[in-house]
Amino acid sequence: MGEHNEDQDDVAEPARPTLTTTQARDMTAGLREAIDDVRRSVAVLAARVRDAHAARVWLPLGHSSWESYCAAEFSISRAQAYRLLDVARSLTAIHDAVAAGPGTSRTRDSDPAVAAALDYGLSQRALIAVSGRTNTVTQLITRRLTAPAHSGLQALDEPTVRAVVRQAVRDGRTAPIPPPADSPSDPVLAEVRRVVDDLATTTHQLGELMLEVAPAYLSDTAAADLLVSLCEQLGETLDNGLAARRYAMSGDRRALHGTIL
Repeated sequence: MGEHNEDQDDVAEPARPTLTTTQARDMTAGLREAIDDVRRSVAVLAARVRDAHAARVWLPLGHSSWESYCAAEFSISRAQAYRLLDVARSLTAIHDAVAAGPGTSRTRDSDPAVAAALDYGLSQRALIAVSGRTNTVTQLITRRLTAPAHSGLQALDEPTVRAVVRQAVRDGRTAPIPPPADSPSDPVLAEVRRVVDDLATTTHQLGELMLEVAPAYLSDTAAADLLVSLCEQLGETLDNGLAARRYAMSGDRRALHGTIL
């Protein structure tokens, strides 16, 4: 048993009045606003870090490197200094993918600092987590923003773009299991692997077709309503169609377990 603090018995926690529904909603709104402020500050910080590092701001101030500059000016460690760069690079890559998408050209000519500070609702932790996987994340973003255009839909609104970006980052944080680099010596096993690889390739193509009808920002439930007729025409079950759609979005074969594979 841990030590008991006698002072704790002397101080009774004051009774708290029960909140009304209106008060609870007001408190929740204030909390939501504070969380949004934190997320926006991450975007602003990323833009300023990117610009400072690109300008080699440490040299005019007499510092030998970015890490020594951060230690002297902000009292942060070497690891923290480079995590800031990871955040800046991740957010810049994400913004570039969004700006290159169809219907998003309005952001291409904006001030770079403002553009990089666009708020996608991403935390610093999430941006650090995908810093080594920006190619995967940006490919997911590009594919998911392009699919609606191929379907003849109008440009996506900003809330939808943010939803696409956040989902791509979530998917990108889960690294797919890479296929083995070496071929098995057993010819039967090699043939099974070839069949599975071919099936995965075909399924990915099917998933891309599903995404043209039900874009990635839709939930499985909403997508099912749009895909049921298409799956019937193709002779596929709806479960297989949804699994293929998830595989096309993530590139992770685990999305096919229990259905196609």
